[in-house]
Amino acid sequence: MKEAQATAPALSLTIQAVEVGEAKGFESVFAALKKDLPDGLYVPGGPIMNTYRKQIAGFALKNRLPSVYSRREFVDAGGLIAYGTDLVHSYRRVAYYIDRILKGAKPADLPVEQPTKFELVINLKTAKQIGVTIPPSVLARADRVIK
Repeated sequence: MKEAQATAPALSLTIQAVEVGEAKGFESVFAALKKDLPDGLYVPGGPIMNTYRKQIAGFALKNRLPSVYSRREFVDAGGLIAYGTDLVHSYRRVAYYIDRILKGAKPADLPVEQPTKFELVINLKTAKQIGVTIPPSVLARADRVIK
């Protein structure tokens, strides 16, 4: 978040962070956002966010908010765009590490890895509903497009 807030002024953006600590907090956040509707919505991942992805994506869609998420499941639920780690690829790497450990490798001797594969998912149905045009150059880079 610090990086986004540091970069925002150069892009003529204002960032308003809203925290949700528990499930019942969504209603108050949605009410506050409706009073001063932002131009867009970025939703990071996390257990609470993932659990309520349908409600979050539904709020963005109902209020015609372009929305970006860190997980593809949000786009499947009606969100506009997701860009983040390809979890299927990451889980395969976990299986690889488990296999090595079960074959006798010491966990402390295995290298720490960071994600190397990311995915861009775009929901064109949502784009049409909220009146957003996705440039062809962005569509060409997408790993998956929902039509």
